[in-house]
Amino acid sequence: MTVAQRLADLGLTLPEVPAPVAAYVPAVRSGAHVYTSGQLPFAQGELLHTGLVGSEVSVVDAVACARQCALNALAAVASEAGGLDNVRIVKVVGFVASADGFTAQPQVVNGASELIGDVLGDLGVHARSAVGVAALPLNAPVEVEVIAEVL
Repeated sequence: MTVAQRLADLGLTLPEVPAPVAAYVPAVRSGAHVYTSGQLPFAQGELLHTGLVGSEVSVVDAVACARQCALNALAAVASEAGGLDNVRIVKVVGFVASADGFTAQPQVVNGASELIGDVLGDLGVHARSAVGVAALPLNAPVEVEVIAEVL
């Protein structure tokens, strides 16, 4: 099954690569690897949610944000790799803007990891970090970056 078929089965389409909000590019290819910039949970030009997870944003909403971040990251990878059918995800780093005492960052970032696995199957299995931070750009609750290998 192709990635396009998996996306269709999931009811998803790759979005347009979001425009940068500062002085950077969404992704860079270096040899066989594509490195994405941190992707925020933008859908149709708007952040899905804003605020700290554990106080202003629920875990359920933060997981949805992580899924959108991952979808945006896959779009950025595809733009540099000529699609996703020849890509393996190597590493995912998720940043969660966390309220004091919030420790469920891995649960939130599972949203990104699970979406990548659903879309890429075995080629979506990756190493990962889930990091709690005090704040993220534009008051986003989640940010995700990806390292991919072009096969």
